[in-house]
Amino acid sequence: MQRPTDSAPRREVYTVSRLNREARLLLEAGLPPCWIEGELSNLARPSSGHWYFTLKDADAQVRCAMFRNANARVRVAPKDGMHVLVRARVSLYEARGEYQLIAEQLEEAGEGALRRRFEELKARLAAEGLFDTELKRPLPRLPRRIGVVTSPTGAAIRDILHVLARRFPAVPVLIYPVPVQGAGAATEIAAAIRLASERRDADVLIVARGGGSLEDLWAFNEEAVARAIRASAIPVVSGIGHEVDFTIADFAADLRAPTPSAAAEAVVPDRAEWRRTVTATQQRLGRAWQRLGRQAGERLAWLARRLELTHPRTRLAARAQRLDELEGRLGRALRRELAQAGARLAAAARTLNAVSPLATLERGYTIVVRADGQLVRAARDLAPGDEVTGRTAAGSFAASVTTVRP
Repeated sequence: MQRPTDSAPRREVYTVSRLNREARLLLEAGLPPCWIEGELSNLARPSSGHWYFTLKDADAQVRCAMFRNANARVRVAPKDGMHVLVRARVSLYEARGEYQLIAEQLEEAGEGALRRRFEELKARLAAEGLFDTELKRPLPRLPRRIGVVTSPTGAAIRDILHVLARRFPAVPVLIYPVPVQGAGAATEIAAAIRLASERRDADVLIVARGGGSLEDLWAFNEEAVARAIRASAIPVVSGIGHEVDFTIADFAADLRAPTPSAAAEAVVPDRAEWRRTVTATQQRLGRAWQRLGRQAGERLAWLARRLELTHPRTRLAARAQRLDELEGRLGRALRRELAQAGARLAAAARTLNAVSPLATLERGYTIVVRADGQLVRAARDLAPGDEVTGRTAAGSFAASVTTVRP
């Protein structure tokens, strides 16, 4: 048996562990993380908290692992058969030499993802208070013009115009044409709402489109549309899809109508009902006018009577009568006073006359006054040769005293 020489090439022998480890490193370094779409199956959730599942499509499948720290951030409840999008990095499970994906994110694909986005936006805007009932504004009873934000060629505008023509054709309609689905539709819808708000050519605004899938209606689930509706200076009525369809725009609107036709019915009254209401109002106004007329006539008559009673002529006549009465009373009072004063004067005169010196003189007495004006009361007040004056009842005299006899 020939022994190998030192010049023979040496063989590098890998262990299975080393091989798998090298393969894992090559896979992880050579392929960046990516998004993979597929159907979820064989889901397992052991007590460790990690998830293990298979992601497959019609022609192939791949094993996946999602560790506890990553799946704690997943907002959907995964289940077999769910169509999902997975962001993962390519790896290899060394213990079994199996190629696998290490999932870092997982979300529903297609309509499921849209539904989740819908619920997330709805919750966030509701938390901001964008849907609060206190913000809802009443609609005008009879708008002078109605604005409609919708496609000019869709079934929704035909239904709206038909209902408006039937219920109240006198109100004009202003259409703001926009696409109602597809890329950029939400931006144009929001811009049309802002334009209508700025111009204020209408008293109420309908935002509408016909029915469709969640994806078809998605333009009305965008945040920009909801904020434009809430910021509008005029009330907004949403009429989007069918009765079972709800969009973010419905929650933001001042009134949500189940269909475009129902939105048109909400913004105008029925003309027959309106005519009955107007007629009844006219009748009430007529009766009220008649009642006011009667009340005004009664008030006028009362004022005329009051004016007559307070007229200067009436007041002067009353004052003249009063003056005559007072004049009579004054005359009678004066006569009574004069009579009383006369009686008192006569009594005083009698009393005065009784004590008057003149009365004494009438009885034959004389008043003698000396030349110095002193009254002679006794003979001793005189001396022979004094000149005196004597006053009698019928005159006076002068004399000279010759003799005094005390």
